Amino acid sequence: MLPILRSRQLAQRCLTQNKRLLTPYSFATDRHGSMLNRASPPPIQVLLTESAGRGVFATRKIESGELIHTAKPVVSHPLLSSIDKVCYYCLKNTPKGSNFEAQKVLFCSEECREQAKGFYEVEKEADWSAFIAHCRTRSLKYPFLAKRLACMVISGVTSADSLNVFQPALLSPQIISQYPYLPKQNSVTNDISQMEEELDLLRCALEGSGMKTEHLSFLTIEWYTGVLSRIRINAFRIELAGGSSYEDLLTSAYASVESEASVGNAVYMLPSFYNHDCDPNTHIVWVENVDAKLKALRDIEKGEELRICYIDASMDHDARQNILSSGFGFKCSCPRCLSND
Repeated sequence: MLPILRSRQLAQRCLTQNKRLLTPYSFATDRHGSMLNRASPPPIQVLLTESAGRGVFATRKIESGELIHTAKPVVSHPLLSSIDKVCYYCLKNTPKGSNFEAQKVLFCSEECREQAKGFYEVEKEADWSAFIAHCRTRSLKYPFLAKRLACMVISGVTSADSLNVFQPALLSPQIISQYPYLPKQNSVTNDISQMEEELDLLRCALEGSGMKTEHLSFLTIEWYTGVLSRIRINAFRIELAGGSSYEDLLTSAYASVESEASVGNAVYMLPSFYNHDCDPNTHIVWVENVDAKLKALRDIEKGEELRICYIDASMDHDARQNILSSGFGFKCSCPRCLSND
C-alpha cells in the first residue's frame, strides 16, 4: 500500500473540488448486495498518495465479496458492433425491434430514452456518416465518447470542462503515440493532424445540422486533444455479465479486458481514482448495464488502499509491464511485479 501524504489540506482541496460529482454515485451494501442505509456513504475515501496521485482507501474493514459502491458514467457510448444490440443510453442488452426503438438506435425503456433526450436531440439532427466512416476505417472507439460529450455540452447536460478533473491534464507525446491507428514511424505532428481531421468531421456534422457557431465555440483542437487524452487513460471497456451471480463474477475477476462481452466504453468519476495492482483487492463489474459495481475480492482492512487491475492479470510479468508502460504511462511496482511473478 502506498503511503498517504501527510498534507491533508491538499487532499481536502481535491475532494472539495469534486464533492458534487462524487457523492451521487455511491451507496453502501452488505456482502450480498443489500442496501444497508440509503443515507450511508460508501466505506471509502479519496486521498493523495506519494507516487500515484489520488487513491481510494477503506474507512472501515470491507468483507470479501462486499459490494462497495456503484457508479454511473460521466459519458458512455456503445461500440459500433453493438449499436443494434444494446440500449443507446445504458448499454443494456436490448432485443432489436424494441418498442422504444428510435431511428437507428435502441433504447431499453422510456426512462433511458428520456435520460438520453438532451444529447440525442442534438445528435440525431446531424449526419454522422463521414465521422463514423473515419472511425470505422481506423478501428477507433474513443472519438465516439468525445462526440457524445460534445453533444452533451451543446445540450446543456454537462460543461465543456467536465473531464478536467481527470488526469492527464495535457496530451503528452507518449499518449499521442498510442493513438491506435497510426504507424509507429509517424510523427507527433501527424498524430495531431489526424485528430484535427476528426475534429473537423465532428464540427462539420454539427454545423450541417444548423447548429449556431456560438454553440460550437468550445470545439477547439485543445479541447478535443485534452478530452481524448483523458478518455484514453480513464475509459473502461464495458463487459456485461447479465444473469451471473456475484459469486460467479468473482471467479472470473481476472478475465481479459479484451473479452468478447465488451459492448461499449465509459468514463466514470470515482472508479477513475482507483489505482492499479496486478494482484488487486477490488474488481469492477457490469451486471446488466453501464452502471459499474465495485466489489471486494478479499477482506480489506481499514486504511488499506483499494486497487483494481487495469489489464489482463493472467499475463506474465514482462507482458504486463510492457502494456502498463506503453498504454498507461507507468511502471508497475506492486508486490507481484516486484517479486517478478
